[in-house]
Amino acid sequence: MAAYPKGSNDIKSSVERIKGYTEDVKKLGVEIVNSIEELLTKVDVVLLETNDGRLHLEQALKVLKAGKKMFIDKPLAASLVDAIAIFESAKQYNVPVFSSSSLRFITGAKEIAEGKIGKVLGADTYSPASIEKTHPDLFWYGVHGVEILFTVMGAGCKNVVRVYSDNTDIVIGTWQDDRVGTFRGMRSGKQDFGGTVFGEKAISVLGKWEGYKPLLKEIIKFFRTGLAPVSPGETLEIYAFMEAADESKRNGGSSVTLNSMFQKAGMAGK
Repeated sequence: MAAYPKGSNDIKSSVERIKGYTEDVKKLGVEIVNSIEELLTKVDVVLLETNDGRLHLEQALKVLKAGKKMFIDKPLAASLVDAIAIFESAKQYNVPVFSSSSLRFITGAKEIAEGKIGKVLGADTYSPASIEKTHPDLFWYGVHGVEILFTVMGAGCKNVVRVYSDNTDIVIGTWQDDRVGTFRGMRSGKQDFGGTVFGEKAISVLGKWEGYKPLLKEIIKFFRTGLAPVSPGETLEIYAFMEAADESKRNGGSSVTLNSMFQKAGMAGK
């Protein structure tokens, strides 16, 4: 095992924690190296855990060119443009890659997605949504609750409307089949992760977040099989949803299509 301790260059919360994290992994017997290039000579697979999405495309390209399977922690990137470039490069180099919030595996979501309550007709999800000025608003932390929403609703969102205040975000997505899903982002008061899902057969409240173990199990399975538990298309739609939310905020809460975000990012055919 080996690790390269490169965090953000300028996000204080990241910079200040790198030293402590480095010491923690050294105690576990992990070799600390001086570059991604050196790391790639010592490992078979890569977890890209830098929390600064602005660095991910540059870092990921080195891994993909080396042919190493890779998991990229949230945020996948700091823009939809970069997110698209990562997946296009993975396809070019024929290297499996996936990205996901650990909240995709919140208790109950998998069973609902597989039909436990019949067709999902709508959902309201929530999570903390602190904002980091270097990233689109929801990319930094709201992505957790947005990922829950897409886990139970599936892909196919067509447009987004966002209501913003200093303490709260409400983002309303309408899907192609006219189902409606909402995300509530919290920046004050008691904060948690969860949601309510409305199905043909029942209304279900999602369980608690059980930590990183369920995600880690999926990562290990992915490294063994090369089969990702979430498709690139759905992941990109999550990032288009969040960029559309920013566009809606800039436009005073008007409706913004995900297709317009993909076209703006240079991805045709969405």
